[in-house]
Amino acid sequence: MAEYAGDRGTGYRDNALMLIDHWPLLGLRLITSRLELRLPADEELGDLADLAAEGMYDPGSRPFLVSWPGLPPKDRARALVQRHWRYRSDWSASDWTLDLAVFADGQVVGQQEISARDYPVLREVSTFSWLGIRHHGQGIGTQMRAAALHLAFAGLGATDATSGSFDDNISALRVSEKLGYQPDGIERLAAHGQVTTTRRLRLTRDRWEATDRAPVTITGLTQCLPLFGLLADSHTSPTTIERPGITASRIVDGGKRCLLRHWLKRMKPFRLPQS
Repeated sequence: MAEYAGDRGTGYRDNALMLIDHWPLLGLRLITSRLELRLPADEELGDLADLAAEGMYDPGSRPFLVSWPGLPPKDRARALVQRHWRYRSDWSASDWTLDLAVFADGQVVGQQEISARDYPVLREVSTFSWLGIRHHGQGIGTQMRAAALHLAFAGLGATDATSGSFDDNISALRVSEKLGYQPDGIERLAAHGQVTTTRRLRLTRDRWEATDRAPVTITGLTQCLPLFGLLADSHTSPTTIERPGITASRIVDGGKRCLLRHWLKRMKPFRLPQS
């Protein structure tokens, strides 16, 4: 039995290396002085779901525009896993969400999402993040969003990053202010069965470059650029692939398309929660 377990572990590591060849986003890393941001392995996705089930915000508050964080713990955990699989299966250069797990001292503490539509044309991203409730108030939220912004501006050549928050989500508004975001109007939305007003925030590339920020190291990005609809010039910012109608499925080879179909099949038995 012990020999079988050992053999299985070795095979699992080999398979993980092969999977990165087909889906290079698995090798993307954002590293700060305290944190590592990357896609979670299956076991780590389970840890992330458990963390979400424990709680994402103080009872009585509703800081998020999306509804799934307010579900009962077991449903909330399942919704997180389903979202992760959906983002993988639906990925295209014209519509993508990179949902990175955030690790501090090797322990998962939260999640940082970066999303974009028509990115090769617009060069604009939006962000969403959450921390396990026991990790609030430690400065982690600022550093993980700063890492995401570094990927967007320094790694992917973005011109703008946007965010949104309810007026009473003070912690998120403070993070945005520290990182240089400026007001970008308001938006009226239907949330939790009521009309709510959110503050839109925008960070331009000029503002990002002028703001003091901690160093961030990006590894494994070059192999991922085609999935964002980008090509890398040798020592310049990524440039758009000049082919009409480009999508990840047209850039990647058959192996990657098989992975997309596999993740889509994993989701078929589930009714996906609304984002």
